[in-house]
Amino acid sequence: MSHTNSLHTLSFDVESETRHAKGFTSTQWRIIHLMPGDAGPITLDLQLYLTERAAYRFNLSAGMPQLFVRCGESGQPPMPSAISASQDVAASWLDGEQQVLEVEMPLAIQVWLEAYLARHGEAPDEGRKKKRKGAGRAREISS
Repeated sequence: MSHTNSLHTLSFDVESETRHAKGFTSTQWRIIHLMPGDAGPITLDLQLYLTERAAYRFNLSAGMPQLFVRCGESGQPPMPSAISASQDVAASWLDGEQQVLEVEMPLAIQVWLEAYLARHGEAPDEGRKKKRKGAGRAREISS
């Protein structure tokens, strides 16, 4: 399978912001200057996978679709190493105690993702499988 239709190079930078609240200081990181191509200081390839189609559709259906960037261990300065359009993938990174930054998905990436879903079809709805009558239920045994 050719990766030309499922791979998109993106570049960006990461910026810190110091926040003060109730005597505490915290540093928050955010993605800035996200753009297509490899012109920025940080470059990652956004790879789409057929197995993530339902997650892509869910993300696109949200009010503000997001991209998720894995940035190394939580509590450390970010070291971006992967990018995804799947909230499921981002959740698995978080479960592995990885730092994940979110950034609004550019319209061009939304259009590209829609075209990918149109070309490969929507993911099958796994929640509507027909079951045999009584399947999965314990039988009552009369005494």
